[in-house]
Amino acid sequence: MKAFSAAVGPRLFLDETSVLDIGSCFVGEVDVAPGRAIPDDGDPRIDHSLEGFLFTCGPDHIRHPEPIPGRRDGKTYPLHGSFSSHPAELLFWDVQDGGAECRAKVPVKLADGGLALLERHWRINGESGEVCLFDTVTNSGTKPFPAVQMYHMNIGAWLFDSEVKLNGKMLENGSLPWNFGEDPGGVFCVPAATDENGWAEVSLGPIAAIGGATLKVKFRTDTLPHLQVWRNQQAPAHVLGIEPVSHRWVSRKELADNGELKPLKLGESIDYALRFSFA
Repeated sequence: MKAFSAAVGPRLFLDETSVLDIGSCFVGEVDVAPGRAIPDDGDPRIDHSLEGFLFTCGPDHIRHPEPIPGRRDGKTYPLHGSFSSHPAELLFWDVQDGGAECRAKVPVKLADGGLALLERHWRINGESGEVCLFDTVTNSGTKPFPAVQMYHMNIGAWLFDSEVKLNGKMLENGSLPWNFGEDPGGVFCVPAATDENGWAEVSLGPIAAIGGATLKVKFRTDTLPHLQVWRNQQAPAHVLGIEPVSHRWVSRKELADNGELKPLKLGESIDYALRFSFA
């Protein structure tokens, strides 16, 4: 893990062994990442990624494994796609004028034998403390593949009290308690409410354990048009996830049958972006 921070804002630890995702995320002296308070899905690389504050799933698959079309051997896409465990090559790293910035590229081998390139750009605003992520995924292989993407932003829910709420225009009545639904957990996925600039916003807080700060998450909705939220309080798990995502929470087959899986052609690219802050 490589420490990444600015004059203000969270102190992040970026995982060079896994697409430069975020491991620990310190707000003051408190690491808000869930650590081992996560479910074990039987895939060690995902367990490693899920421990952190942010991990990326895709670019060929999201969510649970499903069969790879055309395969006769029954092989499935891996849990949450092929990104996790691919090492990042750092291209640029700089801290100046109070801000911080880094860039990396990540060649990715897809489950069906294809290839993709992730170009990742992290930036922390030295005045506001807002963290910005810009990703470009390019089909660098020899055949098209449907590009899908999800960002899992996971927070240790032991930090929450009864005052913590989810807020956002896309939520029913605009607000939900953090422990929505029935115990020990649940998940929902809704269309993102887009502002005039093509971004959506959702917040979580106030979180007394980090000085009453609220986590604010914004994401670009032309390529991440949905918000998924999940929580799991089935021991040893104690986690809540905010997840900007490219596709609805339905099977891959249903997405394909409805024409929602658009092929990324050879040499074509697609951009994703999100921002977050604790204020």
